[in-house]
Amino acid sequence: MPAAQTWQDILNAPRDQLSLAEAALVIARDAHPLLDVTAYLARIDNLAAVLKQRLPADIADTEKLARLNYYLFTELAFTGNSDDYYDPRNSYLNDVIDRKLGIPITLSVLLIEVGRRLGLTMSGVSFPGHFLVKCALRDGAVIIDAYAKGATLGIKDLQKRLRALSGGVDVPPEAVMRLLNAAAPVDIIARMLRNLIGIHRERGGRDVRDGRDDRARALTLANQVIDLCPQGADDFRVRARLLEELECFRAALADFENVLRLAPEASDVNAVRGKIAELRERVSRLN
Repeated sequence: MPAAQTWQDILNAPRDQLSLAEAALVIARDAHPLLDVTAYLARIDNLAAVLKQRLPADIADTEKLARLNYYLFTELAFTGNSDDYYDPRNSYLNDVIDRKLGIPITLSVLLIEVGRRLGLTMSGVSFPGHFLVKCALRDGAVIIDAYAKGATLGIKDLQKRLRALSGGVDVPPEAVMRLLNAAAPVDIIARMLRNLIGIHRERGGRDVRDGRDDRARALTLANQVIDLCPQGADDFRVRARLLEELECFRAALADFENVLRLAPEASDVNAVRGKIAELRERVSRLN
């Protein structure tokens, strides 16, 4: 089957058959219009093929995973970009492959994609604050932090991370386990898009590569999230604010109305109603 080349190809694919690598590369085409999706998929294939040639036919999955982590994070030196975490290139899979720098979710996608090509059962985990990878083995699952060079994490490690996020509140082991369910491909793709939206909104200038307004790029990404998750009130809220900043007042009004429709009991419902009233008045003056 040919690789997806457009966003519409991704939307038309069955949700349970979405390729993380293809979707991530198609997302990157907004910033890299000439990006060859097929060529980058071939590079991922080649990463797996090179390692596969080195592995004994009877190698256990535990050892295969260890070899994979060493290959990607020590031999090839893929690593987290802690010096410039919010550089948009860390969120575009082609840039990650070229520069060997990324953030947790893009490094995780690369690890998952190479691991699956080696026959490992790998999935993403939308852990709070930091995307992780789960690999199913005969004796249970291993949790991996691709941003930390493939370090494996136990329950106590994960409890420590959650404690830091919750202001020192201890999280019981059974609650940690509930957070380790495999993320659906569509949820992983949506999380990648939301990360990029946040980055471009924070920058708020112009992309040095093509001069495009960061808010306009964020709007394209926000449209893609809503294409994937049309029932997400928070996604409509983010897009509404972007549209208002770009002075697209009618479209912003429609999105705030969608927020109210999808989340009528949200904590900010009064603020949303106020914004709707304000925008209706503004739009009426445009007529």
